[in-house]
Amino acid sequence: MKHTSRIAIALLLAGFSACATVKARLENIPLIWKPTSELDLPPGTVDTIVRTKIEFDVFKDVRQQPEMIAQNLEDAVPKPVTTRDNVGQFVRTHVREAFYKAGLNTVDSDGDVIITGEIRQFFVDETTIYKGTVLLRLNVQNHAGEKLWSGVASGTAKRFGHSYSAENYYEVLSDSVLNAISSLLRDVEFRKALAQK
Repeated sequence: MKHTSRIAIALLLAGFSACATVKARLENIPLIWKPTSELDLPPGTVDTIVRTKIEFDVFKDVRQQPEMIAQNLEDAVPKPVTTRDNVGQFVRTHVREAFYKAGLNTVDSDGDVIITGEIRQFFVDETTIYKGTVLLRLNVQNHAGEKLWSGVASGTAKRFGHSYSAENYYEVLSDSVLNAISSLLRDVEFRKALAQK
């Protein structure tokens, strides 16, 4: 009888252990904005476009696996990090927020210019460090529908941290987006397009 009880307890503990392992996997996690940096812009960068009303339309996620946002490559079998959230909507929201914080005039409708985008990359590879990459394909058009600019904005970020940590993935992805926005606002031709209206 004691032997049977020990087996039952062992199986129960094994079950709890398996459940804990499953819960620890970072699958279907929400996207959370958690930057550790800020926009990096020289003084006066946006002075010529502060009066332009900027509207942000849809940002489409065109990646082949839209649920995949990261992977841990420390072991023989990669551990994925996935989300059910809309990456395009997440990026659009925080691009607009960053423009606003930079002093630009963002509007819900009737913009002088309208920015649309595609998410080409939004991912973190984790080995001994976390390495994030964001690549956006963006278009600017005026209210009449005339295309004023088309191009890419890319951003990267990396950091050390505890292994397979949601917080670290959030920070690296957020900083990569901010880095992409910084490179975009530094682009002279992009700013000229916004100034054209």
